[in-house]
Amino acid sequence: MTRRIPAPLPWLAGLLAIYLIAPLIAGAQQAGLADWHAVDTAALLRASVVSIASASTATLIIALGGIPLGYVLARMPGRAMATLGFLVQLPLALPPLASGILLLFLVGYSAPIGRLTSGALTDSFAGIVVAEVFVAAPFLIIAARSAFASIDPVLEDVAATLGRGPLYVFFRVTAPIAWPTILSGLLLAWLRAFGEFGATVMVAYHPYSLPVYTYVAFGSQGLPAMLPVLLPALVLALVVMLLSGFADARGYRRYPASALEELPRAAAAPVAYAAAKADAADLALKLQRQLGGFHLDVAWSPRRRRLAILGPSGSGKSLTLKIIAGIESYDRGSILLAGKNIAALAPADRGIAYVPQNYGLFPHFSVIDQLRFPLGADPDAAKLWLERLGLRGLEQRRPHALSLGQQQRVALARALVRPARLLLLDEPFSALDAPLRSALRQDMLTLQSEFGATTILVTHDPAEAALLADELLVLESGRVLQSGPTAEVFARPADETAARLLGAEFVAEGIAADSAAIAVGDDAVLKVAGPPLRPGARVGWTALSARIRLSEHGPYQGRVERIVPVGTGHQIAIAFGKTLILALAGYGALACGSLCRFDIDPDAVRIWPLDATPQ
Repeated sequence: MTRRIPAPLPWLAGLLAIYLIAPLIAGAQQAGLADWHAVDTAALLRASVVSIASASTATLIIALGGIPLGYVLARMPGRAMATLGFLVQLPLALPPLASGILLLFLVGYSAPIGRLTSGALTDSFAGIVVAEVFVAAPFLIIAARSAFASIDPVLEDVAATLGRGPLYVFFRVTAPIAWPTILSGLLLAWLRAFGEFGATVMVAYHPYSLPVYTYVAFGSQGLPAMLPVLLPALVLALVVMLLSGFADARGYRRYPASALEELPRAAAAPVAYAAAKADAADLALKLQRQLGGFHLDVAWSPRRRRLAILGPSGSGKSLTLKIIAGIESYDRGSILLAGKNIAALAPADRGIAYVPQNYGLFPHFSVIDQLRFPLGADPDAAKLWLERLGLRGLEQRRPHALSLGQQQRVALARALVRPARLLLLDEPFSALDAPLRSALRQDMLTLQSEFGATTILVTHDPAEAALLADELLVLESGRVLQSGPTAEVFARPADETAARLLGAEFVAEGIAADSAAIAVGDDAVLKVAGPPLRPGARVGWTALSARIRLSEHGPYQGRVERIVPVGTGHQIAIAFGKTLILALAGYGALACGSLCRFDIDPDAVRIWPLDATPQ
């Protein structure tokens, strides 16, 4: 698609581009007039070697400290780090001569370090390197800091939950992703060091670097001799820029399809898919965390293996999951898994697999690389899940070449290839379209019966929780509204807030007529299922619209108040007792204001107490 560029921009861009290119053209035109014979070739060669060697040495030193410094500045927030980041970039704002003078205060003959080194850091090759490191380091620090700051910390969190330590994660995940930008910073630092004059001439006039030699040659031979002197600098700058353009930004080698056979065999216990099936979760949580005005307080001891945490955005459900995984801290509490408090363990040592909302796939890894990454990755498990999840043939693709559904399956397969007692799924279907979400939910339902690990699914979708969990924790604003077996929670919400979070499309009030019926007004009595009610108690109630059926012989009667087309059918609002209930029906002859009969499945009625006295 051709994009329209606003009219002034090409003119302004062109003017600056012409100005930057013009000196190169002017220099090329003087090639025939240059005094090539007046050049001291040996001295020029020595100066070129000094500049190349010193710039390379300085860049190596800068890389050893600048990359870690950029990472620390990106990952450690706070005023101290902000101040440090400002100070280490200050050499960019200083005139080069001022930088040289400041360095003399540090390493000059009369300075403490100068006296300690007997002046070895001035008027020497080491002095040139010292000057170049000072003026060129900020270029790499800024690039590294920007590169690391742009990397989603979730990738490091996921890598930790896959059994890998921080240093391994840095070198295998973080640094390779940041490498293209870091490489640009290294090249800029090398070019800055190679061309440094002001600080160098103050700290180390001898031996001549190429910029210093150029200055001396200009003073003694004049402008006609300058083009031959500048030629090495122009050639080297061109080479570095070409290297920058052709650098491989992807950073990691690809594995052939046969690499699946080369997956290292784990010496650990059976993999998750072969783990013994268990009916109980053997998990107990007591967690408290204060974040500004938000307070998380969760106590939960589920007894089932398929678990879900349900709640709206900001309720603390994802935070709870991250605390269990060890990638978020907490103030007080414990995390008991199989009778052991794992709260003090590092994420890599908890034996937990974690799939975040965005799946956390490493962008520089192919599918097979993703499955090789977890500590103790089992080759048999990798083959099984590649086949089972429909990923065979995609082994060499990287995340950008996968659909969202494929990415979700890769993330799940990666979590399952190593032994794990607990699988944490943070809204894994939220980014998918409705048909794919439905299909993958069914896949997950089947998979849950095929591996023995306990699963905790975080979701805001009650239908998802009902399908994929046998036990449910309902959170709202950091507090537990309700917990228990899924069927019981849905049948008897704790209150109206819980009922709405569980998918209530309308809410109404009634009086318990007996243990299995409620009076909803106008002599209408509604049959209900579930635990017995206390006669006379005030209750709130709702019902699933999909299970309210229009029928000529239905036991209940109401008046049609509103008909709204919904998909291939209609949503019908019916005045029933003292409220409007919502029903779904196909096309019919109903009209607003007409009477209709209908049936409500007792199992579809959800009831919660309104009296202070518990039911």
